[in-house]
Amino acid sequence: MKHAQHPDPGEMTLIGVMAALSDPIRVGLVRVLADGLERGWGELRAPVAKSTLSHHLRVLRDAGVTRTRQEGTRCFVELRRSDLEARFPGLLNAVLDAAINDHVGAQVGLSDGSTGA
Repeated sequence: MKHAQHPDPGEMTLIGVMAALSDPIRVGLVRVLADGLERGWGELRAPVAKSTLSHHLRVLRDAGVTRTRQEGTRCFVELRRSDLEARFPGLLNAVLDAAINDHVGAQVGLSDGSTGA
């Protein structure tokens, strides 16, 4: 990954964010990242191939849902909670609440075995 591009908050679109959140694996990743901690890609566990996980992380980044940072050969990702809240007030909390209630994305977790919120 070479210098990831992240949309400015004003460039985020509702359709883009909702499309990024239309997949249960991506919702699960957001649930895991909702604790506010930056995570290394290697810490994330999902029932998909690494290349597919990379694709899901890129979709979230391109929509502005997450921010990715490279440090040497390692990549780190964090949820852009404040940017999402500023652009779409209440949307992220509503998605997270519904995902938890409906168990969407529950199969995604961390390498230590913990799952999203």
